[in-house]
Amino acid sequence: MQRLRLDVWSDIACPWCYIGKRHLEAALASFAHAASVDVVWRAFELDPAAPRVHDGTLSYAARIAAKYRVSAAQGQVMIDRVIDAGKRAGLAFRYDHIKSGNTFDAHRLLHWALAHGKQGELKERLLHAYMTEGQAIGEPAVLAALAADVGLPATEATAILAGDRYAREVRDDEALARELGITGVPFFVMAGRIGVSGAQPVEVLAQALAQAWAEGATSVDDVATDGPTCGPDGCV
Repeated sequence: MQRLRLDVWSDIACPWCYIGKRHLEAALASFAHAASVDVVWRAFELDPAAPRVHDGTLSYAARIAAKYRVSAAQGQVMIDRVIDAGKRAGLAFRYDHIKSGNTFDAHRLLHWALAHGKQGELKERLLHAYMTEGQAIGEPAVLAALAADVGLPATEATAILAGDRYAREVRDDEALARELGITGVPFFVMAGRIGVSGAQPVEVLAQALAQAWAEGATSVDDVATDGPTCGPDGCV
């Protein structure tokens, strides 16, 4: 029975990744073979140096302004554009109380969730917790509670977070991203060959799904580009 593997590199602290997830879900909703698509969420850290514990001394708008060397008002305009894009995808981004933090541990839990068949559910829970609820997804206690929300054992999550399990898997994802030349997320790889960069429109993802299903493949050599992404230098 034919199946289609779909690998998605993304980060939790990434609005375009959440928007891209919604676009992918809409594309799959109209795809005749959606039940045969295996979606695997791969790790990509936008800011590996971010502290685990949220630093609440600056608002998100102030941090954006400092990063891009623009005024606070211009920083807010940049944020408002992303908020509007989120609304069009049915998402409510709450930058007024967002809590930035390191996402490495969240990616470790996503690999654990994959082994339990709960990766998609945890990915959604983490994105919503960060982008809408203002939860500090770099903090172990918060992560364990979010894992429990999707039916994963909080005690096991706590034990994983206290050690280094699945760290190698996260690093392997990131190494493969570098090998493939992925510098911004979301980035979709379908059937090992069809690459789609950014939160592309639903129709672009639907076309790529159809192409990947029809052709199959072995290497990433056909990439749709110019979709909105987030990278180490920010979101565009």
